[in-house]
Amino acid sequence: MNQIFIVEGMTCGHCEKAVTQALLAVDQTAQVVIDRSRQQVQVDSTSPREVLAKAIADEGYRVTL
Repeated sequence: MNQIFIVEGMTCGHCEKAVTQALLAVDQTAQVVIDRSRQQVQVDSTSPREVLAKAIADEGYRVTL
């Protein structure tokens, strides 16, 4: 299932890598596309939305949508 999150606080490539790795730790087969300028993280995964959002938040980023 394709899901889109608005994530505040991603300011650099390191941030993108941290978010991507956190999501892949939840679902190794997830496809992650990040548009930092729009603060948008698109995830194609079968994992529940709440689990993915928690993985992002646990890295220190605020998920607003």
